[in-house]
Amino acid sequence: MTTSSSEPGSREGEPARPEGGIAQRLWTQLSAGLLDRVPREQRDTDAAFHRRRVVAWTTLAVGAVCLALTLRMDRASPYFTLATLGVACIWFVGSFASGKLHAGRISVSGQMRRPVWPPLILGAVLATVFVVGAFITRQIPPLAEQANNVLGFAEENSLLLLAVATLINGIAEEFFFRGALYASVKEPRQVLVTTVAYVVATLLTGNVMLAFAAAVIGVVTGLQRRSTGGLVAPIITHLTWSMTMLFVLPLIF
Repeated sequence: MTTSSSEPGSREGEPARPEGGIAQRLWTQLSAGLLDRVPREQRDTDAAFHRRRVVAWTTLAVGAVCLALTLRMDRASPYFTLATLGVACIWFVGSFASGKLHAGRISVSGQMRRPVWPPLILGAVLATVFVVGAFITRQIPPLAEQANNVLGFAEENSLLLLAVATLINGIAEEFFFRGALYASVKEPRQVLVTTVAYVVATLLTGNVMLAFAAAVIGVVTGLQRRSTGGLVAPIITHLTWSMTMLFVLPLIF
């Protein structure tokens, strides 16, 4: 009697299909990029770690001050977009000067791959939650005023230029906070420390709503960084969320 190596429900000679429905497979991939952990393959020497720490925390101090000054500028200032790009440059320079950074990967069907769809979907879910929250926020005058203070920059500046600046800044922030700064903190405090640093840097702008958003994004992307070991997932999630906020929130407020 002969036996077939294929599983029930699959044709002979074809690979077996993953068990479970679409929702289950999607959850498996989302959890793989958020909760599971990929073993670290690269570790800094003591000297390299010390250097990374000095560069990262110096960059944080300079970048946080510049970010605060930028978001306190006049809404109609023609230099606002340039200032935001300047802050992005600070994050980028500090990131690359700190040492080597990594893209990251997740396990999908037993294979290690770059995370793309899971962080994209997670970013969309986060954006949806924030959009729902925006309808509540606009009913609370103090919070609505804080939101309008940020959205006012979109009204007074070119939306196209602002979109480009948002993309560049989102990438730069992830390179620094989930890249350089994350790598400068010893395990297991990376997610906590980088999230707190991200919130404090944002809070210096004087906007509580931005700080709240930074806390949520910081935790989610920090977990992604810990899980995947790199920056691809945090960047995709951050950009999906931030671009949605840029184009949708002005319609609500």
